[in-house]
Amino acid sequence: MADIKGKRKAAMRSARHRRVRARVQGTAARPRLNVFRSLANIYAQVIDDSTHRTIVSASTVDAEVATQLEGKNKVDAARIVGRIVAERAKNAGITSVVFDRGGYKYHGRVEALAQAAREAGLEF
Repeated sequence: MADIKGKRKAAMRSARHRRVRARVQGTAARPRLNVFRSLANIYAQVIDDSTHRTIVSASTVDAEVATQLEGKNKVDAARIVGRIVAERAKNAGITSVVFDRGGYKYHGRVEALAQAAREAGLEF
């Protein structure tokens, strides 16, 4: 029974992601901040959809980030990733983005990453 429920949850997230991506488009002036979360890690990318390029990224598997994660829970790790991706985006000259939550609920780790990115200076 759990296998069927897991497939249904994945399909529902995929449908939500398609629905969000139908409306959210990253441009050179205002790229898309995409979030992906797995059970153990969280990843954030700033993407220019017009050229199909990732401008900056950060994740919990980055060597720079991994050193800061000792003793932290997943929500704290998401905050660190949000702050770092915002700093890298600002260094690349990006101040404003559109937020793509990837079909996940705006809750927990996704919300923590977004709030940390806002606090670090990204506008969305």
